[in-house]
Amino acid sequence: MSAPSPTNGTMPDFIIIGAMKCGTSTLQAQLAEQPGIFMTTPKEPNFFSDDEIFALGDDWYSALFEGAQAGDLKGEASTHYTKQPTHPRTVERLIAAAPNAKLIYLMRHPIDRLVSHYIHDWTMEGVAGNIDDVANLETAYVAYGQYYRQLAPYIERYGKEHILPVFLERMNIAPDDELSRVARFLGHMDKVSWRDDLGAQNVSRERIKRFAFYDLLVESAPATALRRALAPKRLRDWVKARLQMRTRPSLSAAKQSELSEIFDQDLQQLGGLLGADLSCANFKETVCAKSLDWTSRS
Repeated sequence: MSAPSPTNGTMPDFIIIGAMKCGTSTLQAQLAEQPGIFMTTPKEPNFFSDDEIFALGDDWYSALFEGAQAGDLKGEASTHYTKQPTHPRTVERLIAAAPNAKLIYLMRHPIDRLVSHYIHDWTMEGVAGNIDDVANLETAYVAYGQYYRQLAPYIERYGKEHILPVFLERMNIAPDDELSRVARFLGHMDKVSWRDDLGAQNVSRERIKRFAFYDLLVESAPATALRRALAPKRLRDWVKARLQMRTRPSLSAAKQSELSEIFDQDLQQLGGLLGADLSCANFKETVCAKSLDWTSRS
C-alpha cells in the first residue's frame, strides 16, 4: 500500500531519524520545551516508513505541524526511519518530500541498544525466548544497531552536512552541551537549556509486560483508584511481580563475543567517517570523551 509522495503542504525542518532505544524520546521532549521549536504529536508519526500511514497522504502529515507558530523550527522524531530492511522505502519517500530537512541520528553502545530493544519487545509481548535465542545475526536486533548500515543511504542521498550524529552516552554526561550542539545544527539562534525535571523518556525501567487493554485496566486513573480500593496491596504486588521482568537480561559471553565481532565491522566504517577508532570495547570511552562529528576527509 502506498500513496504519492507529499510534495505540497508543510514539511518538517528537521527529523530525529533514530536509532530505536537510543534516547530519541528524551531529545524530542527536550526540544519540544525550547522556545521557537515545534515537535509533532504523536512523537513518532512514522509517516515515511510505514505503508499504511504513508497512505494517509500529505494532508494528514502536514496537519501534524498546524500548531507551529510563524518562524518555529518544525520537527518530528520517528525511529522507524532507520529500521532497514524492515522499511525499505523510507529514504526515497523522505528525500522526495523534504530534500532540505536536517536529520539527527542518535546512537548508543550497540549491545546496550540490543538489550533495551529486547526488553521493549518483551514488555509489548512481541518476543518469546531468552535474549540469546532471539539475538541472531540476521534479526532486527542486530540490523537496527548497525549504525553505519542505517546511515549509509541517508549520507548518499542527503550528504553528511545534513546529518548530525549524537551519542546517548555523551548526551547523558553533557546534556546542555549536546542540546546546544543540536540547536546550532538546526540553525536555532536562541539559547536552549536542558530541562532536568523532564527526566528520561520512554525507558523500560519497570519492565512490565503489556497485554490487551493494559492502558485502560492498569494506567487509567479510575482503574488505579478501583484497584487500591478493592485489592489488598499484597495482592497488587503479587500481580505486578507476575508481569514484571525482575532482572535486566544479559547476553552470554559467547553470544556477546559473536555480536561484538559483527558490530565492530560496522563501527569501523562509522568511525572512519567520524575520525575515531570505534569498537564495542572502546565505544563508551570514545563517545564520552568529546562530541564526534564528520571529519572533512571522510
